[in-house]
Amino acid sequence: MKTPIAALLLCALAQAAGAQTVYKCSAGGKVSYGEQPCAHGKASQLAIPAAPAPAAVGAAREQLARERARLAAMQKERGAAQAREEREYLQAAKSAGAARQKCDRLRLHATWAQEDAARAGKAAAGARLKAQRQAQALAVECPG
Repeated sequence: MKTPIAALLLCALAQAAGAQTVYKCSAGGKVSYGEQPCAHGKASQLAIPAAPAPAAVGAAREQLARERARLAAMQKERGAAQAREEREYLQAAKSAGAARQKCDRLRLHATWAQEDAARAGKAAAGARLKAQRQAQALAVECPG
């Protein structure tokens, strides 16, 4: 309750202070500002703009409130987008890991089939066919 009253009091004082005339004095390379014209040196009167109307202040506050709400919505949207991207990245990494594991398993089976074909005496033709099929399965699943 104290803050709005203090703010209104400061606004009233600021309006009263804004109505005064301000003079800019230049003497000896130094610049000073005062409420009275210079006694010596070069003086110029500064134009002080009038305080904004209360309606303009209210409109500015409303605009500020809208901008803050918009900023909050944008930050919320950005946070949601980042969370979504992180989930997609983790899912892609998990899929890549599963694919790599599958390829490693297929390579191992192809190696075993080749070893079986090399050791097979009479049944070498069947073992070679099995090794060939394992190699083809590996080539289809893991082209690299």
